[in-house]
Amino acid sequence: MQRIDPRAPRIGAGITSLISLSGFVLAQLDAGLGIFMLSIVFALFAWGVFAPATHPYSMLFKVLRPRLGEPEYLEDPRPPRFAQQVGLTVSTLGLLVALVNPLTGSLVGLGVVFVASALNAYFDFCLGCVMYLRIKRLQSALAR
Repeated sequence: MQRIDPRAPRIGAGITSLISLSGFVLAQLDAGLGIFMLSIVFALFAWGVFAPATHPYSMLFKVLRPRLGEPEYLEDPRPPRFAQQVGLTVSTLGLLVALVNPLTGSLVGLGVVFVASALNAYFDFCLGCVMYLRIKRLQSALAR
């Protein structure tokens, strides 16, 4: 299995946190803008899940990586991939709630995405990755 540079998902999470935070602010001015920003976040998560090699964040990191030098370590790509799937699920649920209540759906969806992506980007705590590891640990315990 090919391991990944852990800085790549963190840079992506930083960009996602900025998009979701700006969407959260815009949603308070106009729910339609919030839904639009949540749709962008949804599209980025879908792109990351279904075609990660062509994702804009991936392309950006390929440009930045030579300037950053070698990483201290490489990591398993499965937890960050699962985190992308969690982000896609959260943004999908936000859009579904927005069908009933546009302001609530956009604020909740963007708020949850912001918190999770900010934790990853600024504190190196990947909530989706922790979920992945806990699920694997539970599966292992149940298999015994």
